[in-house]
Amino acid sequence: MQKKLAVISAMAGYGRASITVSLPIISYLGVQCCPIPTSILSNNTGFPQFFFDDYTDRMPEYIKNWKQLGFSFDGIVTGFLGSARQIQIVQEFIREFANEKTHIMIDPVMGDHGKLYSTYTEEMCQEMKQLVSLADITTPNLTECCKLTDTPFKEIGWKKKELFQMAEKLSALGPEKIVITGIPQGEFIANYIFEKGKEPKWIRTHKVGTERCGTGDVFSSIIAADSINEVPFDKSVKKASAFVKKCILKSMELEIPKTDGVCFEEILFQLKRN
Repeated sequence: MQKKLAVISAMAGYGRASITVSLPIISYLGVQCCPIPTSILSNNTGFPQFFFDDYTDRMPEYIKNWKQLGFSFDGIVTGFLGSARQIQIVQEFIREFANEKTHIMIDPVMGDHGKLYSTYTEEMCQEMKQLVSLADITTPNLTECCKLTDTPFKEIGWKKKELFQMAEKLSALGPEKIVITGIPQGEFIANYIFEKGKEPKWIRTHKVGTERCGTGDVFSSIIAADSINEVPFDKSVKKASAFVKKCILKSMELEIPKTDGVCFEEILFQLKRN
């Protein structure tokens, strides 16, 4: 039977983000992508205006139908969640659908550059800690990792010992595999890889271009699909990092507006499946 991955995130019709990024990448990697929309947007929020429909009240019935039909999944991955209630619904979904073989990955999309998103409340932060405790894999950036571990944030100057201590704190919540993303190191951007029982690793790439919507979704989609395909975690992080860089370079080459996200379609064939 083909492997299936439940993807719980927002749906933006234009400007590559969330499900519109996850679905083609996960599918290309040979895994059936089964979305649960948390909200519907006409386009991503980088544009000056957008239509937004909150799907929170519809999610329980949507999920209930899956339960009644006996659907099962090899993996569950989450993206942006817009309220404490949504995070609680996802917790309930994991408890109902996951078993000891289910790969659970939580991308705690909470903020960046030392600041939480304006929609995030302290209640949501506490609920996110509970959600991360159910994960096998989590992929926080520096801001999110600091918030989840109650660590003071700093933009630069991170030492290996500090990152290890932070990863250990996060792992104590539940996840066995952690990658702390987007660590500035001069002309490089680094990802810190932590796996219980293994020596931590660094993956570094040269900075290119500017930040774009959807790069995190590209990264997390590859990690989630690879986990189901049993790709070693460090190999998967290296592959995802390299592919995101290629996508940014291609976007620059084609002069894709920043609001339109990252151009992955042109080079998807270059993404290795193992």
